Amino acid sequence: MTTPAATANHGKGGRIRPRAFAPLWLLALALPGFAHGEVSKIGRTFPIAEADALSEIEGKVAAQPASMASRFGPMRQWQALRSAPLAPATINRTRFSVPFHTLEEDIRLPDGKLLYAKGYTFNPLSYVTLAQRLIIVAPRDLDWAFARAKQSDFILLAAGGPKDGDAITLSRKKARALFILEPRVKERLGLTFAPVIVRQVGQRLQLDEYHLPPRRAGS
Repeated sequence: MTTPAATANHGKGGRIRPRAFAPLWLLALALPGFAHGEVSKIGRTFPIAEADALSEIEGKVAAQPASMASRFGPMRQWQALRSAPLAPATINRTRFSVPFHTLEEDIRLPDGKLLYAKGYTFNPLSYVTLAQRLIIVAPRDLDWAFARAKQSDFILLAAGGPKDGDAITLSRKKARALFILEPRVKERLGLTFAPVIVRQVGQRLQLDEYHLPPRRAGS
């Protein structure tokens, strides 16, 4: 069986002269329903067994209480928001620290070649720059920090007293992002006292510790 494209007449000299025909796509356009994007079923079809994902999510959300806060207690008691403690500074002093880092595993290239061996120790400040200062204070000294902080500085909260607010509540109250002081950051920076302002000087960290006089009752 031949198609219009393959049918031909033999003319003089054995030359093949194609018949005039309409392209197949043009013929397809003339088929009923083609222009309307109609489709046909070929073979057996089955209904979708899985529930609609969006409907399932909406159902789970609707089954939850309006507020989950009561299940977790006050935010200041959340383990995820607990900061590392720092002792109050007793004198004003400046000291320096180098945040050396030691690799805990081998670093290899994609082909398996060893690049840096486990135990290799280096100073990250030899390769990167700490563009902003870090101001680390207890919650009671936040006003002191705000009076000295630039817009680009990061304010980290050390552990406070039982009545001090948590980082999220204080951040909303002060309308500025506040961060918790994680134990590993405390260890890496060599922090012992607060308040302290940390900045990079060359390939070292400069730690300026400040002694604040005790706050009088009612102040």
